[in-house]
Amino acid sequence: MPGAARAGSLDVMPSRHEADLDWLYGRERERPEPEPTRVMPAPQDRGPQRAPETPRASLGAPPAPSAPPQTPPGYPPVPAYGEGVPRRDPGFPPQGPAGPVRPGGDGGSRPPRRRRPVRTALRTLLVLVLLLVVWLVGVPAYAWSQVGRVDDTPSGRRPGEQPGETFLLVGSDSREGLSKAQQKKLGTGDVGGQRTDTIMLVYAPPTGKPVLVSLPRDSYVTIPGHGKNKINAAFAIGGPELLVQTVEQATGLRVDGYAEVGFGGFVGVIDALDGIRMCIPSAIKDRDSHLDLEKGCQTLDGTTALGYVRMRKADPRGDLGRVERQRAMLSAVAAKAASPATQLNPVRYWQLSTATASAIKVGDDTTVVDTARAGLALRTVSAGDGFTLTVPVSDPGFASPVGSAVLWDASAADDLFSQIARGDTSKLGRFAK
Repeated sequence: MPGAARAGSLDVMPSRHEADLDWLYGRERERPEPEPTRVMPAPQDRGPQRAPETPRASLGAPPAPSAPPQTPPGYPPVPAYGEGVPRRDPGFPPQGPAGPVRPGGDGGSRPPRRRRPVRTALRTLLVLVLLLVVWLVGVPAYAWSQVGRVDDTPSGRRPGEQPGETFLLVGSDSREGLSKAQQKKLGTGDVGGQRTDTIMLVYAPPTGKPVLVSLPRDSYVTIPGHGKNKINAAFAIGGPELLVQTVEQATGLRVDGYAEVGFGGFVGVIDALDGIRMCIPSAIKDRDSHLDLEKGCQTLDGTTALGYVRMRKADPRGDLGRVERQRAMLSAVAAKAASPATQLNPVRYWQLSTATASAIKVGDDTTVVDTARAGLALRTVSAGDGFTLTVPVSDPGFASPVGSAVLWDASAADDLFSQIARGDTSKLGRFAK
């Protein structure tokens, strides 16, 4: 019956309302195959033509798709069916051949993490630098804890505080700690007591160049409470205290730090540095100092270096020539001790630090900061950026009641020490020799 056929067709065909819902929610239904589109013949030029009538669809054919609903004004446009409408998929997120597809990926497996050799190298370098700093600071700190102390603070009235810092260096001829065989080898003799073979002032100004001043050991000066005598007698009579007091009264400078080294300690420091290279201006043969040196530059071991700086009789300039060699030796020691060959050599650095600690004695009030400043000043002088000089002398062979002595030039010496007391070293070059 036609009515039955129509009723059957209603069960197969979706209503227009249901088709709209399918389009909106992306649902799919089984649809019958649409009727093939009929090809209309090309229009003939027969004058005005009427629009062809749309053939009536058969009873079983689906209705033509309706136009999408119009979007009200002010709302975003609704996409056409199938355009940009996501489909519900239980496999979300989308699966690639080897796993989930990640944003920006191609669905492949996750690439391995990159190694960072640069960062590892930097960390290793940082650790090595820290270990080097600990070594360079820790070894001197340990050595400083082993340094001996002496009472060097003089009694009585002293000069007032002055700009910069003045450090007194003393080379003692004490045989303390040396056996008979060592005394014979070093040529020191077996004289008892202690005297000073070397007396130097290291001055570090607030600004400007540092200066190293030699005071000849035979300088004829006033020793407080003991009248006129050679300056090294002050050390023999009253030790470091009286020597500091004598130097302060003779120069007008306040001594801020004190250090002394004996024969054995001097040899140990030179040997710890594997010797010191010195340029000998002329051949030297001196039985008293056990020296037999050729002219020219050569490396001196500890024993030979000690004889070289102590030699006086074979030097035509006597004590003045000796203080010049002492300053040259001290500058060479400071330069080699501060060189990378020493600082970066663990064995040599350790040997030098421990040998220096056992070789020197410092004043009770001398701090590690005082010693560091003196060492820095010596390093600057050894690099040629400072002054090395001897106190001005008027008579190197003055006939005094205590024997041949060195007489200072009072006027020039006062000028020299007055400039240092003011903290001004800019004009000291004229005293250099």
